[in-house]
Amino acid sequence: QVQLVESGGGLVQLGGSLTLSCAASGGTFSTWAMGWFRQTPGKEREFVAAINWNGRTTGYADSVKGRFTISRDNTKNTVYLQMNSLKPEDTAVYYCAAHQVWRNDIRREKDEYASWGQGTQVTVSS
Repeated sequence: QVQLVESGGGLVQLGGSLTLSCAASGGTFSTWAMGWFRQTPGKEREFVAAINWNGRTTGYADSVKGRFTISRDNTKNTVYLQMNSLKPEDTAVYYCAAHQVWRNDIRREKDEYASWGQGTQVTVSS
């Protein structure tokens, strides 16, 4: 059974940085496309960033492009989200997700991800 465990969330001031980690177990992580999504109360879970199986293809939501960087270490079964220049509107619960059918591209739709972590809270104060 696939398990995804996020860590690294917390409280940060406007303009600060955080790095989220998502450790995977229970499958062949190195073949999965991975994604980060976020959600605030009363809103749909939204796409943030995605990365393909070997890390050579990445994609970002327009709202985070140039500020966030997704990466992965297949030797550690871990995907990361480096978040810089944080804004109050980045406040949300952040989730990592795994698309476990091998493909060479990235996935942006939450319905295409079968496994999800429990989420980690990121709060940006102004």
